[in-house]
Amino acid sequence: MSREIDRNDILKHFAIGTVAEGYGNGHINDTYLVTMPRYILQRINTSIFRNPDQLMENIENVTAFLRERIKEDGGDFQRGTLTVVPTLEGGRYYKVDDENVFRVYRFVEGTKTIENSKTPEDLYEAGVGFGHFQKLLADFPVERLHETIKDFHHTPKRIEALRQAIREDRAGRAGSVRAEIDFALENASWAGSVVQGMEAGRIPVRVTHNDTKINNILFDQDTGKAVCVIDLDTVMPGSMLYDFGDALRIGGSTAAEDEVELDKVWFDERAFEAFAKGYLSEMREALTEDELALLPLSVKLMTYECGIRFLTDYLNGDTYFKIHREHHNLDRARNQFKLVADIAGKEGLLAKMVEAALKG
Repeated sequence: MSREIDRNDILKHFAIGTVAEGYGNGHINDTYLVTMPRYILQRINTSIFRNPDQLMENIENVTAFLRERIKEDGGDFQRGTLTVVPTLEGGRYYKVDDENVFRVYRFVEGTKTIENSKTPEDLYEAGVGFGHFQKLLADFPVERLHETIKDFHHTPKRIEALRQAIREDRAGRAGSVRAEIDFALENASWAGSVVQGMEAGRIPVRVTHNDTKINNILFDQDTGKAVCVIDLDTVMPGSMLYDFGDALRIGGSTAAEDEVELDKVWFDERAFEAFAKGYLSEMREALTEDELALLPLSVKLMTYECGIRFLTDYLNGDTYFKIHREHHNLDRARNQFKLVADIAGKEGLLAKMVEAALKG
């Protein structure tokens, strides 16, 4: 457990502000609002991101690139991307000890976050925001990015981890979840589609965000337009299909990912339509035919991957994801698998929606 830190003492190393109050509700990093003027102070979770140098190098390189692209387009680079504030010594962060590593961003004024809205208008703008982010980074030299979490979306390796969890059965639970195990393994045959496409060169390796929840976009507080993509810790090489699919895994579900009443869980194709229209308004010219063809499958894939991760953790005794009740990870897995089945029945309809969005 990390020791208590005087946040105002940390701020002296950045020569900014004097007050740091809790801000936001992120699941990984501790975030504080700094006043006079306003900045964001964050403690990086080094139990997950074990190499702060590589993490912050990724963020600084990507935001610097975005800033130049936004300038070239005549946009507001102060609001269009995050700005890392260096320490007095010119560092990207300040380290107290291995568990207390702090960074500072400029606060993006005149913006708001949306925690869980699933209105077509908000999802359209989220699609615009994430699409514009990837459009601006289309020419970024992706080989310069570090892999901050190795094999994060390597679905075949996630499947192998599940098989290992089944064999080892550390918590003695495998016998009671045969239906869930069977569902996971029966769907494994198609789950390597994106990884195999990337390895074969059919699917481009791009800069990907890898955590495309709607609350990772700042929206203009007056117009509701997408302004800035935030939470860049998992920016690394990957497929845009990961970002597209994961945004709709959450945005397209009619229920929270741990809802236990499964009759409430289904995939709302209207959410797909709205997000796809926004995303493709920015990215339609940049995507390959293979990427476009796999947009519907990407949602099913990212939902499946999340489901097998929950199931794997349940079989291992709940060692990775935080749980708040008995069988929480099993509830999550069942929820995601219900969603996978519903998406599978709608893939044809989703493909038609992609076609319509491309024409529109």
